[in-house]
Amino acid sequence: MTNTTKSVPSLTEAIIKGGVGFAAVSLLVFATVAFAERWMYLHLGPVGAYLTWIALFILLGGGVLGSLVVGRWRLPKFYLLFGLAFFAYAVGWVAAYFTLHGTIGEWVGSLAGSILMGAVFANGFGVTRATPKFAAILFVTNSLGYFVGSQLFYYLRSPTGMLLFGVVYGLCLGAGIGAVLQLSQFQRN
Repeated sequence: MTNTTKSVPSLTEAIIKGGVGFAAVSLLVFATVAFAERWMYLHLGPVGAYLTWIALFILLGGGVLGSLVVGRWRLPKFYLLFGLAFFAYAVGWVAAYFTLHGTIGEWVGSLAGSILMGAVFANGFGVTRATPKFAAILFVTNSLGYFVGSQLFYYLRSPTGMLLFGVVYGLCLGAGIGAVLQLSQFQRN
């Protein structure tokens, strides 16, 4: 067993750290939606607002999730990989949602975004054969977080609901990303 292998977190640890850490990140990003969405749309436009939210997820999430990575992709290189993965996810999600609209757009967006993110991580870690497994993990966790979180928001219809949406979304997707990062390194080592 190499020193790098000993440093790779267990699957349970990666899921917990990824979930809790990304929940905090998502809470911060969703706070800007809860309290500044109207201002952002007015001053940045919809495209500028979405790009800002994507950048916040990448900047904050890369630091949190980078702590789960050892070896070659350790920080700061992880920011590049995570940035590509999250940007691909966001493009897939937004393109599907704005093309198809409504619930079908959300489901197709979750699937497209999860496939793209899983593919970027699998290729980045050199385990391309794991792409379907990574996409499935991300699709389940992303969809669970998004749809449960959105139901909380629609039930409460308040800034508190938006904050809860962010926490649930981040907790679930972060757990999925944590699992994918651990499996990426475990399969490689």
